[in-house]
Amino acid sequence: MKAHSTNSNGITEGVIWQQLLAFFFPILFGTFFQQLYNTADAIIVGQFLGKEALAAVGGGTGTAINLLIGFFTGLSAGATVIISQHYGAKNNERISASIHTAIALALAGGLMISIAGYAFTRPLLEMIGTPDDILPLAISYMHIYFLGGIPVVMYNMGAGIFRAMGDSRTPFYFLIASCLTNIVLDLLFVGVFGMNVEGAAIATVISQLLSMVLIFITLMRRKEPEKLRIRKIAFDRTLLCHMLLIGLPAGIQSIMYTISNLIIQAAINQYGTDSAAAWAAWSKLDQIFWMFINAFSIAITTFVGQNFGAGKIDRARKGVRTVVIMSAVSTLAIEAGYFLVGRYGLMLFITDSTVLEIGVSIMHYIVPWYITYIAIELLSGAIRGVGKSLIPTLISVFGICVLRVIWIYVSPAVSPTLFGVLFSYPFSWIVTSALFIIYYYRGHIYEIQKRH
Repeated sequence: MKAHSTNSNGITEGVIWQQLLAFFFPILFGTFFQQLYNTADAIIVGQFLGKEALAAVGGGTGTAINLLIGFFTGLSAGATVIISQHYGAKNNERISASIHTAIALALAGGLMISIAGYAFTRPLLEMIGTPDDILPLAISYMHIYFLGGIPVVMYNMGAGIFRAMGDSRTPFYFLIASCLTNIVLDLLFVGVFGMNVEGAAIATVISQLLSMVLIFITLMRRKEPEKLRIRKIAFDRTLLCHMLLIGLPAGIQSIMYTISNLIIQAAINQYGTDSAAAWAAWSKLDQIFWMFINAFSIAITTFVGQNFGAGKIDRARKGVRTVVIMSAVSTLAIEAGYFLVGRYGLMLFITDSTVLEIGVSIMHYIVPWYITYIAIELLSGAIRGVGKSLIPTLISVFGICVLRVIWIYVSPAVSPTLFGVLFSYPFSWIVTSALFIIYYYRGHIYEIQKRH
């Protein structure tokens, strides 16, 4: 069955680098605005309420939130791959069924996040050794945040649906609207009404709810086969299994990433509130690199998915080579930018001079190693684009999670300092990149599977 004309896009045709960049930039800017949710919280909270409140809405709190949110974001990645492959193959019936199954999955996942997140907030924060002067504020922030579980998951799933169809601009526009709403409400609730960290959490939930509403309205106005019909939201058993086959390993990988980061956060917390606040501030500035590499990863996953679905294997391979070069150039430029103006970026979050110096030292230590990470994100994205998710997950769990945790327990004997803890990042990046490069070139990932 041939698709409607709305199924036409440049991902499977045209100049590869141009199509990749046209798809990449809306994702990048969208990711930037998505990060502004928590960054706006951190800037406003840090300036109005001090370092204890800053540590309560960033650092370990953000990592704990990602433990649950990241799992369902991984599930949405499975839906994105399935939709993109059917879109590339121009199968109208499967496109429509995939979209409605994805929405049903997001609703169920969001409800589970709200329940589990609220119930496990205190155990998670205590598990990572959150300092006593931070714990009550962090609990209040996370309880309110997790009440917005459905909007958070729904936006991520909706954005994945649009991107799978080659439309990376629509979710970008939604994020602009919701992010600006978040900033205005942050200033109103925290700066004017003095609502403490609870005000920042409420502002974030309201803005995420706006983005969810926009996703629903826009999908309901699309033409067939992309149109969302409320009465058709249900699980297609076969499609759900295919989505979970790809998404579950990605979700489990996200959990393992977060658990390893929680262990690192617990090790950092042992060095006191100043170090915890410095890490929280740096984690916000650090997002600049991750926004770029994440956007490239999303772009190559969709690019490979659609071209694989269309049977254009050579084009998929060329796309991977092109995106690796673009990512390497971008990463080197970002590294230079951190060293030139990174201190001023940290000053947006930090007013305490001791915390600032710790943050600058962390930045100068971590940044030069970014270039060693890019193969992990890009090659795993390409491999998932063809529908293979298990091996990338096993590589990531071993290279990023297992080795990182081992290092955390070994480091006190090798280098009992904050920077001994932080070496777990470059150590795990180098090993995992090597494993992904070997698998990508020797794993026959472009073999056609009998699912189509």
